[in-house]
Amino acid sequence: MSWTVHADPAMVLGGLRALLLQALHPLAMAAVAQHSAFREDPWGRLYRTAHFVGAVTYGTGGEVREAAHRVRLIHEHVRGTDPETGRSYRADDPELLTWVHCAEVDSFLTAARRSGLALSDAEADRYLGEQATVAHLVGVPREFPVPTTVRELDAYMVAVRPLLRVTPAAREALRFAVLPPLHGWAQLAGPLRPAWAGLVGCAVGMLPPWARRLYGLPGCPAARLPGHGPPGDGSGPAAAAGCPARAPVLA
Repeated sequence: MSWTVHADPAMVLGGLRALLLQALHPLAMAAVAQHSAFREDPWGRLYRTAHFVGAVTYGTGGEVREAAHRVRLIHEHVRGTDPETGRSYRADDPELLTWVHCAEVDSFLTAARRSGLALSDAEADRYLGEQATVAHLVGVPREFPVPTTVRELDAYMVAVRPLLRVTPAAREALRFAVLPPLHGWAQLAGPLRPAWAGLVGCAVGMLPPWARRLYGLPGCPAARLPGHGPPGDGSGPAAAAGCPARAPVLA
């Protein structure tokens, strides 16, 4: 089932949504801000993330293990203190790994279903069960609970919400997402920036309403997917929302 979901073109939107959602956890965002080169090389970070997802989805058993091993080696050296909360963090913390994983699979599944990929509830659960294996490969202990159904994923997103907030680093990440630096030939591609802004606008429109409120972004009309969760609740991939007419304007 992961092959089907990750082959959908909407994964571009899902990846952007995941980055914006992950940034709302202060400790996860502090780790990225202090140890990642996203400011200097945002396109490289996106490529590396996409390469990892592709490797663990379509690679051989050896390629999957190698990709997961590389991630675990990197995480071993990511330690620090969040300047906003004063709390220490480490990238191999099972709770942080679970948050990053859940924000990612929630975003991939949401983007695919809202963009028209017809998945039954059973197929969505199967996808989450497959992806839970990836979470364990990158360091989440087997005994640590990782959502394997849409119901469990929605419950997790509700439970973790009190921990989430917009820090200055998260707002900076949002600004980079909307207005990434363009180099070389990209500077000459006139339609590229507005086209990119449109993609980010759609990704923002797919965020849950509570996440958009945290960012201080405008809401967008909600539409219900037949047979799924209550309209506009934004609790997970069962909810549906339309894309805003334009990308958010940042001060």
